[in-house]
Amino acid sequence: MLRIGCARAPVYWPSSKPLRCLALSAVTPNSRAKWNVRSSTADYTSGGGKLLFHQLFEEESYTYTYLLADASHPEKPAVLIDPVDRTVERDLKLVKELGLKLIYAMNTHVHADHVTGTGLIKMKAPSVKSVISSASNAKADRLIKAGEKIIFGNLFLEVRATPGHTSGCVTYVSGDGPCQPQPRMAFTGDALLIRGCGRTDFQGGSSSQLYHSVHSQIFTLPKETLVYPAHDYKGFSVSTVEEEMLYNPRLSKDEETFKNILENLGLPYPKKIDVAVPSNMVCGLQDISLKTVQATSN
Repeated sequence: MLRIGCARAPVYWPSSKPLRCLALSAVTPNSRAKWNVRSSTADYTSGGGKLLFHQLFEEESYTYTYLLADASHPEKPAVLIDPVDRTVERDLKLVKELGLKLIYAMNTHVHADHVTGTGLIKMKAPSVKSVISSASNAKADRLIKAGEKIIFGNLFLEVRATPGHTSGCVTYVSGDGPCQPQPRMAFTGDALLIRGCGRTDFQGGSSSQLYHSVHSQIFTLPKETLVYPAHDYKGFSVSTVEEEMLYNPRLSKDEETFKNILENLGLPYPKKIDVAVPSNMVCGLQDISLKTVQATSN
């Protein structure tokens, strides 16, 4: 059973109520700061362990950051997915309050709309290792490829290559096994958003590649798999693979229709792209001259 908490009352999954009870569609933009932290604790379906899970929100770029930890392990090892530079202090304070040992600060891709927090985290906590895909050509302590596992305690995240929004996008999927949390969780970055997807008109993007990435690497997961994106602009916090297969207005269509939709979005470039991309290529360092992050592929 997965216990999901929101601002007013906890929600249990599986539940007689759909996961849409976590949607924030009734929250006005001016009140979104009240929902900066969404938390939940999951019990394994077997194995007797616990996954500690927090969903956090950065309101300027509408970015979700995810904190996961093995609460049953003596050291409570933790990972942070898609941290933002503006909320590093908040995230590290939460890690400390919960008594966790942060071991990895991970990115799903090279972001264009905000500066990643991995550089600042490494400066404040040098033992933390930064992680990004080798296909991104960015620098980090650990460069990952499809099929690798990010292990924290007795839990792990599987790396799936999902390029298309950028050439280096990956999706992190919680492990499949008797001691792993169920239902599975997919941290999809910008490849798959709730009722949407990332744009494909810069950073090596490809509409055709994105379509095949999502359909082959995400839509093949169990239908009850929880989908946690890197962003949401409409107030939603979580979806499922089945929901997106049925109701995603872009990815539920055939490939040609999908490509036509993305080619005619007419979106302006992200405001921070000229600052964010160069910084994120070097782990989000605030002053590149101060420190160089050596990349290794261990």
